[in-house]
Amino acid sequence: MKIDYPPYKLTDKILNYVSDIMKKIGEANYFESLNRFPELRRKTRIRSIHSSLAIENNQLSLFQVEDVINGKIVIGEQKDIQEVKNAYKAYEQIDKLNPYSVEDLKNVHKILTFLIEEDAGKFRNHGEAVYDGDVQIFMAPPHKLVHSLMDNLFNWMNEVKDKINPLILSSIFHYEFVFIHPFSDGNGRTARLWQTVILSHWEKAFTYLPIESMIKKNQEEYYTAIQNCNNNGESTEFIEFMLKVIDEAVDDMKKIQITTQETTQETTQEKIIELIKKNPNITQTQMAKALDLTRDGISYNIKKLKDAGKLKRTRFY
Repeated sequence: MKIDYPPYKLTDKILNYVSDIMKKIGEANYFESLNRFPELRRKTRIRSIHSSLAIENNQLSLFQVEDVINGKIVIGEQKDIQEVKNAYKAYEQIDKLNPYSVEDLKNVHKILTFLIEEDAGKFRNHGEAVYDGDVQIFMAPPHKLVHSLMDNLFNWMNEVKDKINPLILSSIFHYEFVFIHPFSDGNGRTARLWQTVILSHWEKAFTYLPIESMIKKNQEEYYTAIQNCNNNGESTEFIEFMLKVIDEAVDDMKKIQITTQETTQETTQEKIIELIKKNPNITQTQMAKALDLTRDGISYNIKKLKDAGKLKRTRFY
């Protein structure tokens, strides 16, 4: 089968963003908090789900989304609640998915639209268009072409996955998928999730990076970039937009990491002081065991406490 290569240009802006992002994720311990704190991973995933669904007009707040995921009763539209349950289940599958399998993508769409879309997991069998009020702003390719267009897209990705940087490849996929509009509903959610699938199988840190939150923050620019690329017949502007968003998401995660580390450090030091108050003769080894930390971690925090004047060794004669 002849493979048609999606048209795009490599601009200085694209190359600079790729270089900047790779430098940041290559820095030691850049995403250390994600590895150390399961609760942080959970919260960033909830942010991603809330943002991606909010882009599609899901009305639940971030706190309501978290409550749904935690199994609590939430007052809201049943469709919105079901979307959250579906999205959480789909995002939990990321590690098990093959980014270059069209069948895996169909299965993810089936999970995302379970009990919502009658043709969940099946390509559309009718025409689709996007309207702004009564004005048609986009006509998707005819449904008879969807299967061949999707096969071509995945065949292309499989051919170039070791040649094109995943940051660029995943952005091209995102745009091309939205353009093909292969499903009756849920195309945006699926595209955003699948870009994360591609990136996370390249670099683990992207599994929990809240890229969707940054897309939501720049939602108008997101749709403008898509529309301009539709008009131009190539995806360069969208690639530039997505790389900017990913770069911002990496920076945002760094801020969250710093805050988490500072909060955790303060809590650890408070626990150390409480242990010493209860038993002034407690050893660092005993403290490490009590707090499930290494002895070096205890030594580090004790030094911080001493430097801050909160802890002082006293000798009794």
